[in-house]
Amino acid sequence: MTAGVPRPVIDTSKPHPARVYDWLLGGKDNYPVDQQVGETLPAEARGNAARNRAFMHRAAAWLAKNGAGQFLDIGSGIPTEPNLHQIVQGIRPDARIVYADNDPIVLRHAEALLTSTPEGATHFLHADVRQPETIVERAHEVLDFDRPIALSLIALLHFLPDDEDPYGVVSTLVEALPSGSYLLLSHGTADQHPELKQETEAAYKKGAIPLRMRTRSEVEPFFAGLELVAPGLVSATEWYREEPAPVQERSGFYVGVARVP
Repeated sequence: MTAGVPRPVIDTSKPHPARVYDWLLGGKDNYPVDQQVGETLPAEARGNAARNRAFMHRAAAWLAKNGAGQFLDIGSGIPTEPNLHQIVQGIRPDARIVYADNDPIVLRHAEALLTSTPEGATHFLHADVRQPETIVERAHEVLDFDRPIALSLIALLHFLPDDEDPYGVVSTLVEALPSGSYLLLSHGTADQHPELKQETEAAYKKGAIPLRMRTRSEVEPFFAGLELVAPGLVSATEWYREEPAPVQERSGFYVGVARVP
């Protein structure tokens, strides 16, 4: 945190998506209000969260093996090992990673847990994706925007309703990236289990958390102007680049990795 800037206050009376996600992954860094949301979600929610997390692991590792040495992970959530920087720096020790999240409890845990390799760097920003220009400006302190950057938006954009211009937010972030950068994205959907859509939306609504699951055709525009890496925009268990292939199961997420031309 910057000297003289007050630490953000943790509000334990309201649920937060990052803490609900932590609960779904079996974490302990959540509160009763978060657990109440998680417990009212369909039983498949835990499996969907785990499959989404596994996609992030595969995609981050593939990017690191193919030259990505800088990552900007927005909506990073509660640190859950292995974290993105552990995967990436395990392959590229000199990698530089900036995490950003708007939940103060994520900041507290990040300060304690997000340690970097000596050769690389790991930094955390308390920031909101709804202010993409601010994130880009602050990320310049750690990342070199003259070299490719992998932008990670995992399980985040479905918490931005249409009136908060999620497509504009992503476009602003991508436009700040140099050629050769990548967008790594996952987005909640009910396409593969429409019978659970109402129950899922009701659980988050009860917790006053906006949720806008999107169809495949609604997720595609986030990749506008980018070059999708094979296998393209697919469900979480269908995305992989190296053996062994993940178990093919229905998923509550569309995922994709795309290159900035």
